[in-house]
Amino acid sequence: MAKPLIELKGISKSFGQSPILDRVDLRIYRGEALAIIGPSGTGKSTILRIIAGLLAPDAGEVFVQGQRRAGWVDDVADPIGIGMVFQQAALFDSLTVEENVGFLLYQHSKLPRRRIRELVEEKLEMVGLPGIGERYPAQLSGGMRKRVSFARAIMANPDNARDNPEVLLYDEPTAGLDPIASTVIEDLIRQLQAAQGVCSTYAIVTHQDSTIRRTADRIVFLYRGKVQWEGTVSDIETTDNLLVRQFFSGSVNGPIQVIG
Repeated sequence: MAKPLIELKGISKSFGQSPILDRVDLRIYRGEALAIIGPSGTGKSTILRIIAGLLAPDAGEVFVQGQRRAGWVDDVADPIGIGMVFQQAALFDSLTVEENVGFLLYQHSKLPRRRIRELVEEKLEMVGLPGIGERYPAQLSGGMRKRVSFARAIMANPDNARDNPEVLLYDEPTAGLDPIASTVIEDLIRQLQAAQGVCSTYAIVTHQDSTIRRTADRIVFLYRGKVQWEGTVSDIETTDNLLVRQFFSGSVNGPIQVIG
């Protein structure tokens, strides 16, 4: 059996007196598309931040390519690159698109500005936005800002292979978008997975039915801080799990408690 690229063992996390994750085990395998789903407030985005090294768990261990992660945030030295696409795109409003996408290279490489611009344009073309490098985020639509954040997440550093992302983490990439814009983003996620020299592995957090069905190979369902179900997209229609059935039907009746 293939070894997981990333593995979480017994991960727990609380914020104040509120437990969010309760001894969660989770695996991500090379080349797969994993969707982490469940009701709001069940720790889905928290898991992504722990995987990315942006947040330390209260208990448990994270293994990256078989190596136990020994540090957090600025101390992380993972054997693979992990890129993250945040829910709100998280672009710097005062920087141009080019400066946003090339931020890593401007800050951490010795490449000349001309070469960085060439690399930025390559990534913008990959996400379907050529020639917009001089614009500012405020001049872009919501869908365009999302795609710019994708370009930034897949930016590789020719000077340092460790900076090159092998895994992408998407936090609600279609949130707030209309159905057509969502389809564009969903297609782009799959296109980037298939593209030569770009991350072939990703985990995605989403509530949106179409995004789950069009971008996921395997699904993990979280509720009350625990993994309650795992399956494939085709398993959604046949599962007897009442949590999953209620989630996809949108019913207010069932084991998932509706917060008033």
